[in-house]
Amino acid sequence: MNKLLSAIALISVALICSGPLHAQPEQQIKTEIQKKLGANAKVKSVSPAPVSGLYEVLVGNDVFYTDASGKYLIQGEIIELATGKNITEQRQADLNRIKWSDLIPANAIKNVRGNGSRQLAVFSDPNCGYCKRLEKSLQQLDNVTIYTYLIPILSADSAQKSKQIWCSADQNKAYMDWMISGITPSGKGECSTPLDKNMAFAKTYGVTGTPTLFFTDGSRFPGAVQITDIEKKFNSLK
Repeated sequence: MNKLLSAIALISVALICSGPLHAQPEQQIKTEIQKKLGANAKVKSVSPAPVSGLYEVLVGNDVFYTDASGKYLIQGEIIELATGKNITEQRQADLNRIKWSDLIPANAIKNVRGNGSRQLAVFSDPNCGYCKRLEKSLQQLDNVTIYTYLIPILSADSAQKSKQIWCSADQNKAYMDWMISGITPSGKGECSTPLDKNMAFAKTYGVTGTPTLFFTDGSRFPGAVQITDIEKKFNSLK
């Protein structure tokens, strides 16, 4: 019995000691790359990549790869030939994913069409040309609820227009009039707005450009996405 306990104790000590040794190369690589990139780039983590000899390097939410020495930083995609799966793209999508429940509908302009069963969140700046292009495309959607979160990131005028739209008697009409028809929002925009909260959310979740779309599974689509891609995504959520 004593021999058994002694053996278990030795195994336990070996496992405890092996943990830090196994993690050491990743930490060394992280330190080395951080040193070379400087303070302007934050290396979040280094971990083994699915390809032998390579390591995944997360700089912010961007995926890079490096060798065991940390001498090279590789920008590119890893594709599994047997399945055609883009491993880097999937990893990037997972990193950019949010929890739908983290969104606060009360801070958005709500637009319900048809039965409103499909849900979509859009982060938009009133002076964003790509946002206007997206809104024209979104007119083709039916049976959808669109939550538009205004984030005035382009200019002081963006903030003013956002306030005027939010403080309008009919927020959705004021927003669509401007984005689709070019009718400038009126009023002084003097009311309580969620713009600061929306901007804080955007900063926390790395929304740095408009438009940015989120679906109920938390996936993120940046830019003026094609309507066919939006429909395809909705179909995948069924």
